[in-house]
Amino acid sequence: MGSSIASQVLMSGLRVTVVEAKSDAARRAQDRIVATIDRARQNGFTDIAKEVIEERLSVVTDYAQLDGSSIVIESVPEIVELKREVISRVRRAVGHGVPIGSNTSSIAIGSLQEGLPGAESIGGLHFFNPVPASALIEIVVGPLTGLAIVDLFQDFARSLDKEAIVVNDAPGFATSRLGVALGLEAIRMLEDKVASAADIDQAMVLGYRHPIGPLRLTDLVGLDVRLAIARYLERMLGERFTPPKLLISMVEAGRLGKKSGEGFFVW
Repeated sequence: MGSSIASQVLMSGLRVTVVEAKSDAARRAQDRIVATIDRARQNGFTDIAKEVIEERLSVVTDYAQLDGSSIVIESVPEIVELKREVISRVRRAVGHGVPIGSNTSSIAIGSLQEGLPGAESIGGLHFFNPVPASALIEIVVGPLTGLAIVDLFQDFARSLDKEAIVVNDAPGFATSRLGVALGLEAIRMLEDKVASAADIDQAMVLGYRHPIGPLRLTDLVGLDVRLAIARYLERMLGERFTPPKLLISMVEAGRLGKKSGEGFFVW
């Protein structure tokens, strides 16, 4: 999702530096960013020229290249230890005062702040797929997050032409807690043969005016990502978030959604 976020920031007129672990990953990230902006251009979300993208975008493997950044967004997988490691490396590169927003969809911000320098400058900046088409950013206020950082995050959201909501640091925040609950129930309905995946989604799109159905959205997010979030929420909030057997078996079979070519739908 980091590439999609980088694409949105670029289309909003800002310079972007993306850090990847290895040079081959950096090349793939650059290709994804260019492809995302090409699709956004075709769909009328931007008219930014390719030459402008090349001038504003740097994809690197050295955290030191983040020095001078006005804001940093962390967007690695939903693993607390990994996120803490990345945030620590970012902090060493940019100093204590630069705001760091974690694009976590469920992990407690307090667990990312604990014991880290500049914890008051760390908060949640939760984006939604597909980023160019989504109007929302969820700002999550951790126990140590300063009010000035919340204001800065709100200004940043407005600069991306997004609406921000501000929520407290609770498991799943507002959006994942509701969205995952709906997605898991849709999977249970499919498991119970209540209806086809297409008809379950159509029920929510036409009946409740959702822009996309819960199963297709799960395909976009990634079934592995949804499973990881569900397991985290199960630990924190109980069995209402226990993952359905169908979701577990699909992830084990490598049917992860759009990124693997097949999930609840074929892509």
